[in-house]
Parts: sequence; C-alpha cells; structure tokens
Amino acid sequence: MKPTATYRIQLQPGFPFASAAAAVPYLAGLGVSHLHLSPVLEAVPGSVHGYDVTDPTRVREELGGEQGLRELARTAREHGMGLVLDIVPNHMAAVPRYNRALWEVLRQGPASPYARWFDIDWEAGGGRLLLPVLAGRIADEMGAMRVEGDVLRYGEERFPLRESTAALPLPELLDAQWYRLGWWRLARTELAYRRFFTVSELIGVRVELPEVFDATHAKILELVRDGVAEGVRVDHPDGLADPEAYLRRLDGALGGDCWTVVEKVLTGDERLPPGWPVAGTTGYDALHRIDGLFTDPAGHRELVHHYREFAGAPGDRGGYWEATVRRAAHHVVTHDLAAEIAALTRLAERVSAGDLALRDHAPWALRTAIRELLVRVPVYRPYRIGGDEVLTVRAAAGAKAAFTVAEEATAVDMVRDLALGRLGESPSRDAFRARFAQTASALRAKSVEDLAFYRYTPLISANEVGGDPGRPAVDPEEFHAYGELRARDWPTAGTVLTTHDTKRSADVRARIAVLSECPDRWADFLARVSGETARLEGGRAPDPQLAWVAWQTAVGFGFPYGDRLRDALLKGVREAGLHTAWTEPDQSYEKAVAGFVAAGPAGAALHSVAAFAKELAPYARANALGAALLQLTMPGVPDLYQGTEREYLALVDPDNRRPFEQGPPDERTALTRAALRLRRERPEVFGDSGTYVPLRASGPAAAHCVAFCRTGEVVAAVTRLSLGLERAGGWRETELSLPPGRWADLLDEGAEPAGGGPVPVARLFAARPVALLGRL
Repeated sequence: MKPTATYRIQLQPGFPFASAAAAVPYLAGLGVSHLHLSPVLEAVPGSVHGYDVTDPTRVREELGGEQGLRELARTAREHGMGLVLDIVPNHMAAVPRYNRALWEVLRQGPASPYARWFDIDWEAGGGRLLLPVLAGRIADEMGAMRVEGDVLRYGEERFPLRESTAALPLPELLDAQWYRLGWWRLARTELAYRRFFTVSELIGVRVELPEVFDATHAKILELVRDGVAEGVRVDHPDGLADPEAYLRRLDGALGGDCWTVVEKVLTGDERLPPGWPVAGTTGYDALHRIDGLFTDPAGHRELVHHYREFAGAPGDRGGYWEATVRRAAHHVVTHDLAAEIAALTRLAERVSAGDLALRDHAPWALRTAIRELLVRVPVYRPYRIGGDEVLTVRAAAGAKAAFTVAEEATAVDMVRDLALGRLGESPSRDAFRARFAQTASALRAKSVEDLAFYRYTPLISANEVGGDPGRPAVDPEEFHAYGELRARDWPTAGTVLTTHDTKRSADVRARIAVLSECPDRWADFLARVSGETARLEGGRAPDPQLAWVAWQTAVGFGFPYGDRLRDALLKGVREAGLHTAWTEPDQSYEKAVAGFVAAGPAGAALHSVAAFAKELAPYARANALGAALLQLTMPGVPDLYQGTEREYLALVDPDNRRPFEQGPPDERTALTRAALRLRRERPEVFGDSGTYVPLRASGPAAAHCVAFCRTGEVVAAVTRLSLGLERAGGWRETELSLPPGRWADLLDEGAEPAGGGPVPVARLFAARPVALLGRL
C-alpha cells in the first residue's frame, strides 16, 4: 500500500515501539495511512534520534527490539496503516565500545573483514587511524588511561588492544595500536576518515561496495520483504559516493514496490536528478514554496532596512545575504573542513603525479583550487550529469582570481575537470570526484544552514532548510508553476512543514512571517521592549543582532517559555560563531545571553510580547491554516510531524524532539482530519495520475487568494497576506470561479453547497481563512 499521508514519530527510549503502538488508534482516526518512524536500528544507548547507528543488523533493543517493531507493524495493519522506516546509509557512530564493526577494525587494522565498511584513508595517518577523543593533549591524558586485559580504558571510552601488546609500557602500547588517540581539537585538521559534515562522532560507511551494502542493509530489506515496512526515507543521500548508483541498488533490493523518498535539499530552481528511482524528496522544496506564499516581498524589503539599522551587522557577517554566505563558506572550508580539504588535496596530488600531462601542480595550488571551487558550488552537491551547469566556467574564473600567477591558476582547470569526471576513470580520479561532491554537500550544509542562517536574520521564519533568506517570498504564479511541475514529475514525493530538523516549527514561522506585513509595527515594538528592559539588570542584550533574533523568536512563541527560548538562542549564537562557538565558547557572552532572556523576553517584557503576539494572532492563524491546507492537498504525500495536527510550537532540536504527546484537538485538527480523510477516500485524486489546475481569483484582492483544483474533484483555497488584505479594505468584489458542478464545504458540513462559476471570496472565507471543497 502506497502512503496517502505519513505521520513522523520520534522514537527514543522514553517513547519506544509500544508507545507508538498505543498511539495507532488515534492516528488511524486522524486519517494517516502510514507511521513514519525515526531510525529503528541499534544506536548509541540513550540516543533520542537514532542517527548514530551502531549495528545495522539489529533492531534497537531500547525501543523494544525486533519483536516490538513487528508488533507495532501488526497493530498498524489492524488499523489499516503501514510503516515507513528512516534509514541511515551514509554513516555509523564512531564510538568503538558500541560499534562492534569499528571495534574489530581498531583491533585488527586494515586486515579486518570490517575494514572496507568504513571510509578510511590509512595512508594519511601513516597506517594508523586518528581517534580525536581526548580532552587534552595525550601527554596530559595518559594518567587517565588504564589497561584491563585486552582493553584500553579512558574515562567511559574503551578501545581494543592489538594482539600481543597488552603487556607493553603505556607509551609503547599506545604507539603499537592501529589507531592513535588524540586531542579532540585535532579532528579539524588531521582526521583520516570521512565523517558526517563536521561531526567526528559519525564515521562514513562505504555502501558503494556491494558487500558493504548487503551487510548493512540486510535487516532493513528483511523488514520490507516481510511486510513490516512499506516505505523508506533515505537520510542524507548527498553524503554517498554515488547516490544514483546506491538508489538503483536499493530499489532493486527492495523490489521496486517500496515507496522511497530521499532527504535531498534542492536549491532554488534545482531539480532532482530524473534518473533516481525514487518517489521524490522528503519535501523541503515544498516547505520553501508554501512558506514563501505567506511572506510579503515589499514588507520584507522594509524589514531588511530596519534590521540593518538596528543590528548594524557588517555586510559579510549578517548585513547582506550573499556576502554572508560567501564569508561563511570561506570560513568553513578553511577551518571546519580542513581535514576534508587535505584529503582532496592528497587525491589530486596522486592524480597529478600519475599522469605526465597533469604534473607540476604544487600542493598549495591544488589545495587553493579545491577550496575556491568548492565555495562557488551553489547547490548541495554537483552531479556528473549536468555538473558543468554547477561548476561553471564563471566559477572557474572566480577561483582563478585567488592566484597571482596565471600559470599556477591552471590548477583550477585540472581540479574542475577532475570533479566533472573529464579526465577519465581510475581509482584516484573516481575517489576525487566522489569526495569533492561529498565535501560540497558538507560545506553547503555547514556554511548555509549552520552558519549563514544564524548570522543573516531579518526574518528568521525564512531561515529554514531549503529556504532562501535572500529571496524568501514566493508569488502565486511561482507556487502554481511548482505545483504543476510536481503533479507531472513527482506526484508522490513528500511534503513537509515541520520536521525533526526544522529550526522552528511551522506555527512559530507562521507568526514570525506576519512581521513581513507590518515592518513598522515590528520596529515600534522592538524599540518599545528594548527601552522597557534596557534599564533592568541583564536586560540589555549583549549585541543587537542577538536582540533582534531573541524578540522575533519570542513573538513566534507567543508566550515565551524561558528555558526553551534561552537554550535555542544559545545554540543559535554558538552556530553563528560571531561571539562564541561550540569549540571556543565565551562563557561571559553566553551568560549575558541567558541573563538577557531571563530579564527581557521571558521576564519583564513577557506580557508585552504576549500582547503583541495577540495583536498578530488573526493573521498568524490565517498563515498557519493556509500552510497546513496547502501541504495536505498539493501534489505529494504530506508528512505530518508529531503533534502538528494541532498548534505546535517548537524551536530547534532538541526542543522539537521531545516525546510525542497526544493533545486536545483544535481548529487545525478538524482541518487535518477532513483533508486526510479525503486523501484516503479519494486516492486517485491525489495520486500518480492526479492533476493540479490553478484557479485564479479576479477582483481588487485577487492576489490574496491562492486556489487550485485537484483532478476536478477537490478545490483548496487559502488566504495569503491577510494583514495586508485587511489594510487594503478586505475582499470587496473579489471572486473565485469554481469548476462546473456542486461543491460541498468539507470543513463545515452544515454549509450550503456552492455551484460552479464565480463565487464571492468573502463568502468562501466567511467562517475561516481557508476553504476545502469536494465535488458532490
């Protein structure tokens, strides 16, 4: 059974399979067709997310083990539902005491049967694998180490000892291992294994090798073959050596009937490679288009002006989007990804040394060329087909500008040709092309999502995965073009509004987006609350950029929860890296941030925040209901994050990864039930053969109505920019022409059906700012 709608559950020790099974009757009544489970394979004990897999051959015991998962599947089937599993092919936890395969590699070295599992460059470390786990330099930490049998202990960590080395004196013992224990700060420059982004606790897995694919996917494939699961979400395919080859192998192993979506972030007008045998993406591209509809472009420009005046941020550190992204990329590629650049440089040197026509490029020139090309990749990952549209001649020219000698700049041409696969195939050439693409995705994620998004903050609702803070608004025509494209090419791809990775839930973003319609009211509010709190102890923010973000976040929360607001803001300033950072924390600055939150947004100004949020509430309601209805009815399979069938206020993880709780129904719940019931009752309307036809309103307020018809049977209509609509005088004579037939209001069973033809929009939206109509 293919999904009509999925519901994401965050499994964790505090919410195992049994708890999910208990929620099945409620979710079935909601109209969900499939439970979308976070990773279910064995992970680091206590993990609340499960992406730190330790054993891909076993279902996680902390969640109830394989028996618990199979019982959950049976319960779901009894209620007409299936399961979708989140799979993690790219990496495993680099924690030897939990990861048996990695333990054996550390014990036996390259000769281990598991050595090919992991993406390790043994030559880079002189035949030894750096493990950056020590709190300080090794000379200072040896006193905390002890040998117990054939195990080396360091705090909670344990490491295997190479055969016949346990009796050696500690200094000799350490040097005799296949691994080298090192200070954690060495990971940035000396790491010899591929990691997930810059997370050294996650080690890359070589699923491009058939035997590794088979070993790491056997349990997932068994669960699908046995009917336990009917769909999979593939986590981070951009991290793989060859995503398309992997997906083809996966599709063949799954049998071709499994619904598969990929967590692929598309940038701008970028398209998913057409050859991928998947239903589509998980839906961040849809999130961007939906959110963009509820952002006022003119108001956003004015908001940016207020932001620059208030925050006073330098142009490349938050003042201007493109400059901020460029500086962030240069910082990440030279600092956070130094080890990855070193690995690419070694590969490029091998290629150069092995081909007479490519020799005499200095290592520094190759390294510079690699960096300068990587920072100019405008998407998450270049692919072999169409790669020259990403690594353009213009990008190469920009990279060459970093060289003072033209002849040395030819290193750029060699690196570009290598990355595009133009220099033929060989182990080193193939490895470079794959690693360049993998590094590009890590660079994009870290520099844009985890740096620039926290530095450039005029309207923080736009700073979401897949979004474009420099151009956040999407007009109705652009949205309709996207809907038509989806219906034609990817009709069963995923759509999302809130996920475990979103920085703010859809409801928080809906409230903040209203500020784009009233930038002057926002500026007045900001000046007022800043004045109210500045005189209090701790009430003055340590910097104006932080103040801007804090007050916007507080408005998005509506009635701030102090600890949650503080923790999210502290994470934000650490990610931004302007005044403090994860690896170089400034305790006094972070203390000032916490003090400001307690004294200001969550303290003396709490009621002012709540009052302002209440003023904006009707317009936030229109945004939130409109976004929900669009997601539930547009082309694609909607994935509801746990709790979002009602108002759901959450910030960045871990705030949004709390265990699922069934709450009281509200207006959103009724809308969700109606739309999901419709999807289950009329799957042909929304499935592979379903159509999408824009319906355009006419009249003075036509731009404020977005509507479409699905397969001639269902009409969805929403109000956009409702504050601007009110300011302009309301709907007045605006009409929406419905297709021929009689149309029932599915959100109000007592309403009189409407006939085809022109209908006053004011009548359509009399009870609520959205309408869902079904043909009788």
